[in-house]
Amino acid sequence: MSRIAVLGAGICGLVAARNLGLSGHDVLALEAGPETGGVMGSEKHDGYLLEIGPNTLALRPDSAAISLLAEMDLLEEAVDANPKADKRFVLRGEKLISVPTSPSALLGSGLLSLGAKLRLLLEPFLPRGKDPDETLAAFVKRRLGKEVLDYAVDPFVSGVYASKPESMIARHAFPKLVEIEKERRSLILGGMALAKERKGKPKTRLLSFPKGLATLTQRLSQDLAGCIKTNAKVQKVRRATAGWEVEWMEDEESKTECFDTVLCTLPAHKIASIKWEKVNSQEDLKALAKATHYPVSVVYHGFRREDVEHPLDGFGFLVPSKENRSILGTLFSSTLFAGRAPEGHVLLTTFVGGERQPELAEKSDDDLHRLVIEELRPILVLNDSPSFQHIRRWPQAIPLPDHSLDDRLAAAQRIEQRNPELRFTGSHLAGVSLPDCIEGALKQSSTDG
Repeated sequence: MSRIAVLGAGICGLVAARNLGLSGHDVLALEAGPETGGVMGSEKHDGYLLEIGPNTLALRPDSAAISLLAEMDLLEEAVDANPKADKRFVLRGEKLISVPTSPSALLGSGLLSLGAKLRLLLEPFLPRGKDPDETLAAFVKRRLGKEVLDYAVDPFVSGVYASKPESMIARHAFPKLVEIEKERRSLILGGMALAKERKGKPKTRLLSFPKGLATLTQRLSQDLAGCIKTNAKVQKVRRATAGWEVEWMEDEESKTECFDTVLCTLPAHKIASIKWEKVNSQEDLKALAKATHYPVSVVYHGFRREDVEHPLDGFGFLVPSKENRSILGTLFSSTLFAGRAPEGHVLLTTFVGGERQPELAEKSDDDLHRLVIEELRPILVLNDSPSFQHIRRWPQAIPLPDHSLDDRLAAAQRIEQRNPELRFTGSHLAGVSLPDCIEGALKQSSTDG
C-alpha cells in the first residue's frame, strides 16, 4: 500500500482519489477551496437551480464515465435530458434556425445558402489533408467550405470552448473528424457509414440529476470522507530522499507530510502557484502551466413563462462570430431538465466573453445583465424584465486544445519520466468534457499509470 497525495478535489481529483482508494492505497486529497467539486457545482437561488460549470454529462455507451456512475449506483438517479433538447438553434440574421440533423434536413434548412449546400457536394471528391497541425478553421474550410465554418463550426466551438476555430488544432479539438478523413477520406460519406454502423446500437445519453450535476462530485466526496482536506492550499512539493514532501496551509498553520506518490489534478494556471523543489524538468513545469484560458461570465435570468414568446423548444442557441453579437449563446436550462425553475417560470443561461470578446466578460454586473437582456429581447421576444438574475464569473474558464497542447502533453510526459511517482492530469491535458476528465483521472490513477 502506498501513501498518495492528490492535489485538487475537482472532478479529476475526486475520481482519481476514489480509484486509488479502491486499489488499496492510503489517499489524501488536498483542496484549496472551502468545497470540493472545482468548476462543477449546482446552486439553488430563489427556486432556480443553477449549474455554475458544466450543464450536462454526455455518456457514451462504452465510456469510463458510464461505468463509474454504474459502480456508484448513480445511473438509477440520473435523469435524461428532455427530448426537445435534441433540437439546437443557431442565430442567423434575426432568426433562430434549427440545426439540421441529417443530410435530408440540411437540404431544406435555412442555415446554409444554396451555394454552400452545392459546395458540400464537392466534399467526397477532395483529397486528404497533409498538415498534422492544421487549425480547425482551415480543416473545415478546406473540406466543407467557408459558410459551414461560419455558421456551423464557429458557433459550436464558441459553445464548447468559448474560443475561435482559428485558434484550435483540428486533431486536438475534434479528433474524430480528423480520424474520419484519415480512414475514409470523405467526412460526409464516412459520417453516413458510421451512422449506419451505429444503427440499432445504444446512443449517447445526455444526463444530469434532479439536484444538478453536483450530485456526482458530492457523492464522490462522501465516498472519500476522511480522505479530503478542504481549505488546504498546497504551498510546496519537494522531492525527498524517499518519495515526496507536500506542504500546505491549514487553519493558518503550515503542515508537511510525506507521500510515496503525488498526483496533481490542479488547473494549469494553478500549477505555478506551487513551489516545486528538487523536481527535474523545471522548464517543463513552466510549459505545463501555460494552457490558454479566456474569461467567461455566465449570466442567468429567470422569467415568467408568459413573458417569453419563443417556445424554448430546444437545447438553446449559439451565435456565430459573423453575427457580431455580444453573447456566445444561451441555454434553455428549464427546458433541458425539470426542476430548474419555479412553476410557471423559465431559466435562461447565457455565456459572455471567451476568446471572441474577453473584455465583455469583465463588465460590471449591471452592465452584463443589461447587455444580455438587450441581446435576448428581440431574439426570444421578451415582454418584461427578468424576475431573477445572477452571475458567475470564470476569469480563466476553459483550457484550449490549441497549438500549445502538444508542448504541454510532452512536458507532462518528460516530468513523469524524470520524476518517478509525480503525475499530472486535468482538463488541460485530458480534455475539457466531463467524460474526458473522468477517463484521464482513471488512467493516471491506475496501478500502471
